[in-house]
Amino acid sequence: MAYLTLFVTAFAAATLLPAYSEILLGTMVTQGYSWWWLWFWATLGNTLGSVVNGVIGRQVDRFKHKRWFPISELQLHKARNRFNRYGQWSLLMGWLPLGGDALTLVGGIMRVPWLNFIVLVGIGKGVRYGFVLWLVAEASGASSPSP
Repeated sequence: MAYLTLFVTAFAAATLLPAYSEILLGTMVTQGYSWWWLWFWATLGNTLGSVVNGVIGRQVDRFKHKRWFPISELQLHKARNRFNRYGQWSLLMGWLPLGGDALTLVGGIMRVPWLNFIVLVGIGKGVRYGFVLWLVAEASGASSPSP
């Protein structure tokens, strides 16, 4: 059940919902949970949460002319130009606490092929969670139990 909680928290953290999976992950490291499974479930949940952003991004053109739509044409144009500067490789930075969610949303707007989207976002998120695991383990002196 703890791994499911981590998965859901990591999933929510990747969307526009306010959630912080690193806090839960760090707590679970110090409680002796398997690092492998912590890394796996956090990375999977966070990557799939970013896929939700990508799906939402793919719907933007459908709604951008509605009065209630929160992003102006100019803002969309600027986001597309910024994304095009680095292309789909910028999705490796989808893990960033500020702007990472927006990058995955723009990746959807730009219709990055799903395989590329998932692989690039997954690599970035996996590296981030690996770093968080290492950092917490170093700071707390926790050792990894067997999977």
